[in-house]
Amino acid sequence: MSTPPILQPMLPESSTTAARTRTTTAKGTITAKGTVTAKAEAVAKTEAVAPKKTTAGAKQPGERRVMAVWFPDWPVIAALEAENLPSHLPVAVIAKGEVFACSVAARTEGVRRGMRKRDASARCPELIVIDHNPDLDARAFESALATIEVFSPGVEAIRPGLCALTVPSRYYGGEAQAAALLAEKLVSAGIWDVRIGIADDLFTAEQAARAASVQDHVVVQQGSGTAFLAGLPIGVLATDVNQSDELVGLLLRMGITTLGDFARLPARDVLTRFGLSGANAHRLASGRSARKASGRIVPPEREQQVDFAPGLETIEPIAFSTRQTADRFVAGLGRHGLVCTAITIEISTEGGWVRSRRWAHPRWFDSADIIDRLRWQLQADPPPDPVSSVRLLPTELESIGDQGDGLWGSAPDEKIQRGIARVQGMIGFDGVVTAQLQGGREPADRQAQTPWGEQPTGLRPTGLPWPGSLPPPAPTRIYSQPLPAVVLDAEGQPIKITERGAITGEPAKFRPSKDHRFAPVEAWVGPWPIDERWWEEPDTQLRARFQLVAPDGSAWLLIVCGSDWHTEARYD
Repeated sequence: MSTPPILQPMLPESSTTAARTRTTTAKGTITAKGTVTAKAEAVAKTEAVAPKKTTAGAKQPGERRVMAVWFPDWPVIAALEAENLPSHLPVAVIAKGEVFACSVAARTEGVRRGMRKRDASARCPELIVIDHNPDLDARAFESALATIEVFSPGVEAIRPGLCALTVPSRYYGGEAQAAALLAEKLVSAGIWDVRIGIADDLFTAEQAARAASVQDHVVVQQGSGTAFLAGLPIGVLATDVNQSDELVGLLLRMGITTLGDFARLPARDVLTRFGLSGANAHRLASGRSARKASGRIVPPEREQQVDFAPGLETIEPIAFSTRQTADRFVAGLGRHGLVCTAITIEISTEGGWVRSRRWAHPRWFDSADIIDRLRWQLQADPPPDPVSSVRLLPTELESIGDQGDGLWGSAPDEKIQRGIARVQGMIGFDGVVTAQLQGGREPADRQAQTPWGEQPTGLRPTGLPWPGSLPPPAPTRIYSQPLPAVVLDAEGQPIKITERGAITGEPAKFRPSKDHRFAPVEAWVGPWPIDERWWEEPDTQLRARFQLVAPDGSAWLLIVCGSDWHTEARYD
């Protein structure tokens, strides 16, 4: 019996569990602290700062240092400002049914981040619950960034509530003096809880900021980052956006509880055991991260709005009156070398009715595209009252150099774009999706669906080894729900798989689904046991995969658990 090319051996599957850890901050011993005072500016002008001697392994004085500016509980600050509430109230910002951030008053009553909404309300009956709005956090953070940019240009927004910049120590007379002056300016702008950390790299500077007290700063001297980080708990790695809780949980199970314990491991062994993500975390724990503050482009005034007085009732006058606003919107971005790839159109009426919809584009929006989307939005969701205003808010911006036409006309067809966008207007933004390939073990895990026009994000890399994944070629048709199948031996008896992974007979004929007839088995290969999460579900029956080929040349991927067979995919 010849074996088709697709019938190649597969590796056994494996998987790991993710563990979450609560993170805390701890102050290091090699620090220099300062406090915001009214005399900070006078001190910066009069006090002479002597150059400090560096220890072995210290960075040279000419190298840039990083200042991290942290605003604790920023989602709460943004929500209080939006709701016009006083800061002394117990407030919790909720995301996905859990506490995303909470105020000091709420923490005093026992509310904690990650707590379920119901449990938080039970701890604090007076708790004010506000849904998390990431866009609101980002918009509110612009005012803080603008204040810092007046103090020193080139600030980089890491995420709402955290930013970084190169330390302007030479201009202000020293690192501590610069931190004190910046904190004073932010307090004057109405931001009371600000904490600043200064170090050789961004990660160490962030941890130093988290170790500072209110309106205070912590300076980690040059070359002392490793000693400062050594006593911090390993859970602080999970605060970095590039690290996962899975790695932290694994390190804790191995008995590695501090960054110092992790940093003492040989770098080569860490790379071999944990891969590139573990090697990156090891560099962070060792104070050897090369990431500095990269600055940002100061955003232009990107939002545009047109008001109608009196309000307009029909679609064409609204679209015609919005065209000049759309032209200004596109031209304003073009002057800064930007194009809009996703836009939110918000429509308001005289009666207070407000509707907004997010639109994406495979390339970028021009004014005609924006007007088309406005028409389709009005047709799909007609306003009940005369329209009083239309707002255009850019959701995603990209450099115009990244979105130009290809040399051989590789841009998508305009008719296809307009047709699909029209369908999106009728059935919703998520109604039309495109498929992308990503890494994974299970056949269904390798599929990723993205709304039309959206840039795919968060895809698992395909180039990494995925133990237990199917060998090439991949199946051409994967069923969203596995189809019940039947596999019989030469005597017509159902084939089963034992707890040891052996089968009770050799496959002779099979039926891949109820809609198919029984067909002889031309070739087959298997079983490949699927053994994962056995420590969590010890009573789960063993599963295994088979590949079977019919006489017509069609090949099928089946999975068996006990005596139950299902068809997962087909090779056409």
